[in-house]
Amino acid sequence: MAMPMDYDGMRSDDESERTDNVNEYQRTCIDFIEDISHDYEAWVDYYKLPEDEDNRRRSGIRATITRTNEWIAKVAQSIKAVDVVMNDGIQKMAESTAGKPLEIGVFVNHKSGYTETHPGIIDINVKGHGRKGRKMKLGFHFKDDRFRMESTCKAYVDESNLPTQEFETMDIHLKLHAENAKPRDVISFTVTVCEVENDVEYDKRGVSTIVHLV
Repeated sequence: MAMPMDYDGMRSDDESERTDNVNEYQRTCIDFIEDISHDYEAWVDYYKLPEDEDNRRRSGIRATITRTNEWIAKVAQSIKAVDVVMNDGIQKMAESTAGKPLEIGVFVNHKSGYTETHPGIIDINVKGHGRKGRKMKLGFHFKDDRFRMESTCKAYVDESNLPTQEFETMDIHLKLHAENAKPRDVISFTVTVCEVENDVEYDKRGVSTIVHLV
């Protein structure tokens, strides 16, 4: 049952089939976020988890609905921006559905999940601590793609000289290049962290962050 953790929540439509009206598209996507959340809740039903873990995952899904739809309504100013925010929300719901057993934090401007900063080279601070003496290291979001990235501007995480070794306590910094960004741009990215033991990957989770450029 890997879909919620591995699902790359990108949703793209045929350009000819969707409106050019941003307000109308915002409403459509707000409704879509509400609708698709039921699919993720159905996965939580399927897992038949203990009550506290079940509640934790459902709370994460519900919180994502609220924050994502706030960003769609108040932050996104273009069709592309609405897509970026919506897809970030889908990714976050998948992460909540899969559960968050690992101690991982991804911070931009000292905030996680939803944050804002200025255009330029943006610092990403990734922290993590393994369970039962296991170590942590950067993983791959999907096959050869280390990071998931979607944005309204040219943005990328610098993959040269990445700290890819194993850490007992991870506290590393990545560089998100967004020098050409403008105010109102949005960037969504996912950092994947693995828990390893004796050089074998024991578990992994992705943590998605959306950045509003101001």
